[in-house]
Amino acid sequence: MNEIKVCLIGYGRMGHAIEEFLAQENCKLVYVVKSDEKWDIEQMRTCDVAIEFSVPTVAFDNICRCIELGIPVVSGTTGWLDRLPEIHEILNEYPNSAFLYGSNFSVGMNLFFYLNEYAAKLMENGGYPPQIREIHHIHKLDSPSGTAITLAEGIIQERKDVETWTLDEKPAEKSVRIEALREPDVPGTHSIKYENAIDKIEITHVAKSRDGFALGAIKAAKWLAGQKGYFTMRDYTRDLLELEY
Repeated sequence: MNEIKVCLIGYGRMGHAIEEFLAQENCKLVYVVKSDEKWDIEQMRTCDVAIEFSVPTVAFDNICRCIELGIPVVSGTTGWLDRLPEIHEILNEYPNSAFLYGSNFSVGMNLFFYLNEYAAKLMENGGYPPQIREIHHIHKLDSPSGTAITLAEGIIQERKDVETWTLDEKPAEKSVRIEALREPDVPGTHSIKYENAIDKIEITHVAKSRDGFALGAIKAAKWLAGQKGYFTMRDYTRDLLELEY
């Protein structure tokens, strides 16, 4: 495979982590867009794919600009997802572009998403109400995490007794509570707990570092280069692991 030319949009912790792994994945960093910087459009046009990890306030505009330029873009920025439907509309206007969103790019976490949905289906008739806990570093801007929301949506999809998620300590009927904690130097921990008066079942994913997120984002970007349309990490994971579920 030819070397993939990559643009990084956002050069914070994740941007730096991604940069460290590009060479081993046969990718070359050719352009970096830092916060509040004017884009060099000619430089952008030399890129095969863009990887966007910025902040919620500018993520949507960054993604739209890439789509309009015809540059496939992978985004892991959370906190702006109420505008995802608009991305579908923009892709209809620019059908030769491609976009992939992931709330979490770790392959292990994406397997955890499948496990979460299967567990939710199994637990529905056992009298086990679901609860979610997520722990992240103190610099994370959004709460709950995009990953926690994805987990909650997976539970809602599989159970008739759950319709929404909440951060409230005393959740309303038919809602799953997400407990969001912020602690120093925690890349990301997510737990799903099913508990009643008799016993407790809990599954947990612990990220040991940002390396899994960085590598997953690069691999997803390589997969997206040359594609057209709207994708999520589920599409990439299903293709990578030949999953049918």
